[in-house]
Amino acid sequence: MTERAYLDWNATAPLRPQARAAMIAALDAVGNPSSVHAEGRAARHLVEAARDAVAALVGAEARNVVFTASGTEANMLVLSPRTGGGCARLLVSAIEHPSVRSGGRFAGAAVETVAVGSDGVINLALLEARLSALSQERVRPLLSVMLANNETGVIQPVSEAARLVHQAGGLLHVDAVQAAGRIPCDINALGADLMTLSGHKIGAPKGVGALIRRDAGLALDPLVTGGGQERRARAGTENVAGIVGFGAAAAVATADLATESARVRALRDRLEAGLRQATPAAVIFGAEASRLPNTTLFAAPAVKAETAIIAFDLEGVAVSSGAACSSGKVAPSHVLAAMGVLPPVARGAVRVSLGPTTSEADVERFLAAWIKVSGALLNKAKGIAA
Repeated sequence: MTERAYLDWNATAPLRPQARAAMIAALDAVGNPSSVHAEGRAARHLVEAARDAVAALVGAEARNVVFTASGTEANMLVLSPRTGGGCARLLVSAIEHPSVRSGGRFAGAAVETVAVGSDGVINLALLEARLSALSQERVRPLLSVMLANNETGVIQPVSEAARLVHQAGGLLHVDAVQAAGRIPCDINALGADLMTLSGHKIGAPKGVGALIRRDAGLALDPLVTGGGQERRARAGTENVAGIVGFGAAAAVATADLATESARVRALRDRLEAGLRQATPAAVIFGAEASRLPNTTLFAAPAVKAETAIIAFDLEGVAVSSGAACSSGKVAPSHVLAAMGVLPPVARGAVRVSLGPTTSEADVERFLAAWIKVSGALLNKAKGIAA
């Protein structure tokens, strides 16, 4: 098979060699981590070593890491009216992941959306006004804001949001699924009370995530009960091999963060310069805001995302239309709608996301494919218009 260029890292990252090796070794750990005999203690040691590594990725204490089966489960675990002793209202930004926008275990009437600007950044003035009103009503809020958007890569002003929600007596949950391993995600520096991570976004296996507390005393409302695992925050025997792979990937991501971020940013800048040169009318969404170093979401006139993605695939390039959580469907982007992007433009949005193994050759292959794909689609559109 002809070598392909994989440029859909925000959907999922290829398994890191270090994670693969650690998982293979962990498969020989026969003990249950909850057992007290030698075999059980050996499995427990593997889980706790991984917990240390995941905690280090975000500057947290290991005891505050709760392993889950996914980032979505971690979001559901925290989005409860009983979190932190009780929160009567959930505020979410308009660009959150569907697992947050759904409101978790809050009643629909208790969930409110905070608008973002045309740059994709949450409107802090609106947030402050709403939090002030809730404070006067003595309603304790839980605010959920992602650190970086999965479609545009736009980075949110989380520290400022933390200050505002804490002034109102509330709590802040940060979905850092896309940001971890790409930009600094120190839970203490950000002021987040809770943070969600997902293993497969940083090169761990699919099927493992984590919810992290800044303070061990912050109460959670378990989704899965019936056992004492994960300090009674999540019952069920731990996925030892998956957790070990998560820990190995987290360790590499922590060590390589600064150098990898700079390298990938340079590749993204080259890609965007090539896009603008080939198609001056192309729009790069969120370009005026701070973004993840690896993410480009763009659209060009007369190019539909679904058609473009198929054409790219035939050229050996894997990209997407945005979020990869819609069962393979190319659906309208709620993120772009929240940013005020008109539907005809939004329907053409293509997301390119880079990662640790992305090379200059991959970027050049993408640009060559884009020139070919966009030329063919534009000529077809002209033919139809004629």
